[in-house]
Amino acid sequence: MPKTTRYIEIMDTTLRDGEQTSGVSFSSSEKLTIAQLLLTEVKVDRIEIASARVSEGEFEAVKKITRWAKGKGLLKKVEVLTFVDGDISIDWMVKAGAKVMNLLTKGSMNHLVHQLKKTPEQHFAEIAKVIALGKEKGIECNVYLEDWSNGMRNSPDYVFQYLDFLTQQPVTRIMLPDTLGVLEPVEVKEFITQTIARYPHSHFDFHGHNDYDLGTANVLEAVKAGIQGIHLTINGMGERAGNAPLASAVAVLHDFMPNVRTRVAEKSLYQVSRLVETFSGFRIPVNKPVVGENVFTQTAGIHADGDKKNNLYHNDLMPERFGRQRRYALGKTSGKSNIENNLAQLGIELSDADLKRVTQRIIELGDKKEVVTQSDLPYIISDVIDSSSIEEKVQVVNYVLTHSKDLRPSVTLQINLEGEVIEEHAQGDGQYDAFMNALRNIYKKKKSTLPVLTDYAVRIPPGGKSDALCETIITWDYKGREFKTRGLDSDQTVAAIKATQKMLNLL
Repeated sequence: MPKTTRYIEIMDTTLRDGEQTSGVSFSSSEKLTIAQLLLTEVKVDRIEIASARVSEGEFEAVKKITRWAKGKGLLKKVEVLTFVDGDISIDWMVKAGAKVMNLLTKGSMNHLVHQLKKTPEQHFAEIAKVIALGKEKGIECNVYLEDWSNGMRNSPDYVFQYLDFLTQQPVTRIMLPDTLGVLEPVEVKEFITQTIARYPHSHFDFHGHNDYDLGTANVLEAVKAGIQGIHLTINGMGERAGNAPLASAVAVLHDFMPNVRTRVAEKSLYQVSRLVETFSGFRIPVNKPVVGENVFTQTAGIHADGDKKNNLYHNDLMPERFGRQRRYALGKTSGKSNIENNLAQLGIELSDADLKRVTQRIIELGDKKEVVTQSDLPYIISDVIDSSSIEEKVQVVNYVLTHSKDLRPSVTLQINLEGEVIEEHAQGDGQYDAFMNALRNIYKKKKSTLPVLTDYAVRIPPGGKSDALCETIITWDYKGREFKTRGLDSDQTVAAIKATQKMLNLL
């Protein structure tokens, strides 16, 4: 590694701080699975997996993880939050098989005076006792300065008094949390720069929260200021607005800090993100950077066209980095290029005329706010090409369908039959039945007979994967000859009317 390259430790605290997300509780087996993925696939440097003394379930989860980690030689990468409580947390850790404690202490005078009601000297003496007890039991110690951000804002003399004491203790890392997510990036850089300049031989971590949506920006400034480690969570889980998100922070560091390296395997980030979404029930917003469902989806046709012309709309956040694939959304703003890209992924080629017709149909569906997916395309193509191959001597010009409580459904229908516009009204047992009754009345007037409807089937074409289209397949019998027509629309009755219009023209 070049001398100018800095290595940044990534500590993931999804299983401890992330589990403080409202309504989230992982089972012991889920915690084990996530821990295994984080250390072996995502390759973070450390994981914080629990708080000591919380519950029997937490204790069992920690035992499972430490047993697995010990067998893999990863036990020193597994950390547990502990408290200044004499030997209680330490005994809990020893029984659970954990070897690294993250001791929670007070990083602001406000917390010290109003929560603990102690002097700095009393607090420091109790901390020193816990650190010494841990060392006796073979437990490595990192220390959290809870509310450090407000401490630096409002009581910096206390913070530095504490750090003067703490840097003389046998601790591995000193961890600086923006507990309430109140810092802006300028403050993060200023406070950390001051701290590292004063204690250049100590290892400092930054623990950012996202209350002002500045978690990732604050991580970037902390690294610029010289921090050696950062704390993150999968999907930005955590209390209130959550913590700085793992995927976003890693991508930012890799792309904006060329002299910085981490061990994180970017290709595994999406996989673990989806797994945690499933286990937690905490849904990922579709527009969440890196892991959101829509972030590698081009919607505007002009962007899709630019992708074909020297990647005009690409940036360094290429989906392949994260084990994903660029998609092209289908809707009213899609344009021809979006549709061509989707067709290419399906291995389908269309003539310019057919492509124009398919594009128009997708725009019509988009105007109805329907979501069209790539799996809908073959059905739309089939319907459009099928329709274009039939000469339209009969057109359904207009119709009004009514369905009211305690009244029979009715329809007013207007059709153009070889240049003559005819209107008819009828009732029926359902809206489509009323439509067919009106149609029969028109054809009786013209002394023509309609085929007999022998079967009527409705389905969502791609096996339930789309909310945009409904396919109606009607089987007809005309003088002993059976044939089928299909209609495709977002509305079931309209799809049936389209299938019927095809039947009228096939006659």
